[in-house]
Amino acid sequence: MSKGMNGVAALDEIRARFPALAREHNGHAVAYFDGPGGTQVPADVADAVRDYLLHHNANTHWEYPTSHETDAMIDASRAALADFLNASPHEIVFGSNMTTLTFHLARALGAGWGPGDEIVITDLDHHANQAPWVRLAKERGVSIRRVGVRLPSAQLDWKSLEQAITPRTKLVAIGAGSNAVGTINDVAAATRLAHDAGALSFVDAVHYAPHALVDVRAIDCDFLACSAYKFYGPHIGVLYGRHALLESVDVPRLQPAPSYAPDRIETGTLNHEGIVGAGAAVDFFASLALDGGTRRERLERVFGTLHHRAQAQLERMWDGLGAIPGVTRYGPTPDQPRTPTVSFTLAGHNSTAVARYLADRGVFVSNGDFYATTIVELLGHGPDGVVRAGAACYTSGDEVERLIAAVAEMSAEA
Repeated sequence: MSKGMNGVAALDEIRARFPALAREHNGHAVAYFDGPGGTQVPADVADAVRDYLLHHNANTHWEYPTSHETDAMIDASRAALADFLNASPHEIVFGSNMTTLTFHLARALGAGWGPGDEIVITDLDHHANQAPWVRLAKERGVSIRRVGVRLPSAQLDWKSLEQAITPRTKLVAIGAGSNAVGTINDVAAATRLAHDAGALSFVDAVHYAPHALVDVRAIDCDFLACSAYKFYGPHIGVLYGRHALLESVDVPRLQPAPSYAPDRIETGTLNHEGIVGAGAAVDFFASLALDGGTRRERLERVFGTLHHRAQAQLERMWDGLGAIPGVTRYGPTPDQPRTPTVSFTLAGHNSTAVARYLADRGVFVSNGDFYATTIVELLGHGPDGVVRAGAACYTSGDEVERLIAAVAEMSAEA
C-alpha cells in the first residue's frame, strides 16, 4: 500500500478497497455523495460480516465453540468502538440504530423525571435527538426548552443555549454535527454548561463521527450516540454512556437478562454480525495508517489526514457550487467548523428533480429534509427540502468536479 500523507494510505489505495466504486450507471462511473445518509462499505467489513455468519454464527454465553467465538468477537468489537470513541469497552452499548437507542435511553432516564423538570434540545438537530425527549413531555410532564439557530449561517445561537439551561434542567441534548447543513457544534462547551447546572449531556455524533475522531473524555459528555453505517460499517447503532450511569439508569429489561452494564442496556438478541462489522469498520480506519502505534494512535493520524483532504474538497464544492447561477448554499462557510457536507438548492427546480438529474449522470446525492425537519423549515423549505452532497474518505477531486459540472449544466438548461 502506497503512502499518501503523514504515513496514511493514498486516496487510490483507499478507493480500491470499496467494491461499490466499480459501479456504473447510464455509462457513468458512480460518484457517491450520499455518505451523510450512509457510506459505502469496504470489502474488509463485508468479509468480516460474512465470516461471522458462515463460520461463527451462534447465540451468546453457551458452552460450545461457536458461542464462545461469538462472545469473543462481540468483546473485540466493544474494544474497537471504545478505541474509536476513547471510552472503555464496558461503556459501549450496541443497538439497532441511534434513534432506537435514544428512545430507549430517554424513556429510562425520564422514569425519574416529572413536572418542573426541563430538557434542552436544539432546532439544529436531527429529529432523532428531538422526538425521544419531546415525548417525555407527554409521558412524564417534563418541559422542553428549545435552542434557536442563527440564520443564514445555520449555526447554534449560543446565547439561546445559555438562556435555555436553568437549575431545573435535567439533560442537554445536542448534536455534534448537523446532518442537514454540516454545522459543527462545540459540544464540550455545551456539556460544561450542562454540568454547571447539575444536568446530564447527551451528544448525537452520528454525522460528526465519520469526519472527526470522537473523544468522549475530552467532551466529558454523559452519553453519546453514533451509527456504524455512517462510517463505513453495517446498519447498527452505538451508544456510549458513563459506566456508573449505565449501571444505574432505570432501563426496561427482562428479569433473567444480565443486570450489569453494558449488557443490561441491550435488549434481546443482538445483531451479532452487525456488531462484528462495526468493529471491522473501526479497524478499516486504523488500517489506513501505515505505521505502528496503538489503534487509537493510528486513528488519530488517519482522521487528521482525512480531515485535511476533505477540507480541500469542501472548499472546492462550496466555491464551485456558489459560482453557479441559481444555486443557494446553506450552512457555515468552509472557514467555520463544519463537515464536508454541502446542502444547496437550484432556483427553478425542486430538490427531487436535481437529485434525479444528477443520478442520471452517475452522481448520487441525497435530497429532502433528512429528518432534520426543523432546521430545513427554518431555512425556508418544505418536505422536498434541499440537495445534500457529502464527501467521504473515498471521494476524489474528479468526482467533485463532476458534481459541480452537472449542477452547472442543469442551471444552464433552465
